[in-house]
Amino acid sequence: MVLHASCVAIEDRAVLILGASGRGKSGLALQLMSLGARLVADDRTCLDLRQGPKGQCLIADAPDALRGLIEARGVGILKAEATGPVPVALAVDLERSEDSRLPPSRSLDLLGVSVPLVHMVDSPAFPAAILQYLRHGRSA
Repeated sequence: MVLHASCVAIEDRAVLILGASGRGKSGLALQLMSLGARLVADDRTCLDLRQGPKGQCLIADAPDALRGLIEARGVGILKAEATGPVPVALAVDLERSEDSRLPPSRSLDLLGVSVPLVHMVDSPAFPAAILQYLRHGRSA
């Protein structure tokens, strides 16, 4: 399956960044990369299922033609050190804004695998919160 999504990873855990064109997928990916994440894919992400130690695992990777490339709006197509394939640990939906200070746990079903989901938060701390989620998860 190929999704219209960007994807970065840290410590072998990937976040899918979902949203329509112009919503900021590449921009968020670049912010996360500036905090230490590595590029998996920009704009198009390939998803596959693999058997893991805890059952089926959703894996993200880049199409060969786009591997190691990311768009920086107003700057151009930039080269980046790429990683992948990487297990998906989180999805971010840029189409929906989070209004709740402590939102409920949400998930997204992709290829029959449930992936934790967060909505966009208009805060300078949002990229750092995503990386913290990838590293250590969320408390209830």
